[in-house]
Amino acid sequence: MKIAKKLGWVAAVGAVVIVGLIVVGMSATAKSPSTDKAQPGSDAAQKPILTVTAVKPIPGQWANTLSANGNIAAWQEAVVGSQLGGQRLADVLVNVGDRVKRGQLLARFDDASVAADLADAQASLEEARATLGEADANVARLKRLNIAGALSEQQQAAYITTDRAAAAKVKSAQAHVQMQEIRMRQTHVVAPDDGLISARNATLGAVPNEGDELFRLIRNNRLEWRAEVPAEDLQRIQPGQSVNVHVTDSATITGKVRVAAPAIDATTRNAIVYVDLPMDSAARAGSFVSGEFMTGESPAQTLPDTAVVMDDGFAYVFRIDDQQRVNKTRVKVGRRQQGRVEILSGIDAHTLVVDHGAGFLADGDTVQVVDPSALAAIHTIR
Repeated sequence: MKIAKKLGWVAAVGAVVIVGLIVVGMSATAKSPSTDKAQPGSDAAQKPILTVTAVKPIPGQWANTLSANGNIAAWQEAVVGSQLGGQRLADVLVNVGDRVKRGQLLARFDDASVAADLADAQASLEEARATLGEADANVARLKRLNIAGALSEQQQAAYITTDRAAAAKVKSAQAHVQMQEIRMRQTHVVAPDDGLISARNATLGAVPNEGDELFRLIRNNRLEWRAEVPAEDLQRIQPGQSVNVHVTDSATITGKVRVAAPAIDATTRNAIVYVDLPMDSAARAGSFVSGEFMTGESPAQTLPDTAVVMDDGFAYVFRIDDQQRVNKTRVKVGRRQQGRVEILSGIDAHTLVVDHGAGFLADGDTVQVVDPSALAAIHTIR
């Protein structure tokens, strides 16, 4: 009996302990965080990592362009050379960059020796004229004497020959005077046309040879861009088309297509297209520049260039879904103009994408859009 009572008492104590453990467990469960509350790392616990602005592609008409490179050169360049040999340059009146007018004096040779030669030629002319006058007088007397038959035919022929020789000497002396007068004019080097002095080889005191170059002149200060265009694109080029030429990093001027060369280079397979440039522009002869031919217009869906991120040579945008998460989406881009870029494929006209701040995001990030109404538009479209 005693043993049975002890066993019963032990069983009762064990039951009490088990009940206590159950109660403690239920109390601990009641005090633990609710399973409905999100755990760290869940979507509900994520916070926006960046505040961004959002945009959609904007449709419009954009100009079609054809890019090319080429040299800027003078439309025509005149070479002003020395027409005298052995004469000293006494004065040089212009320098590189000076604008000149047709007939303007550019340089002057020492004309002392030429003036002496001219004076000598004029004296020879006067002597020849005097001789001719005497010969003419003799012929006149011959005619009077010939009536009386006082002179033989041989004497008559001698007088006539002398008269003709004197006349020929006068003409020769006149030509010599004219030559010296030309040389005297050549001591003054003048501009053959209006233009801009692009080079100067004339040096004060120098004695250049006949034909040596003294100056180079860009006629009418007129420049042209000689663009190299692939043969397969020539059909897109027409006379009169506008061309944007980037003459410096910060300056772009507008030219007009004049003509395309009739021949194609057999080595490069390019043709030269001649583009007239405006007067008094920032263009400089000898520059190698780029430009774009305006070949028409076509529709384009565009985004600000801040919305397009380049990664490993490809273009991406960050689409914003209705949970304010971003999805990195690859797009194909086309033309770029005035801070905008054409989107050829990858998104449609209703896609909302991150504008400013796209470069700091990764795929799947949560953002806060500055204008929530833009985000709400997604639901309306869908």
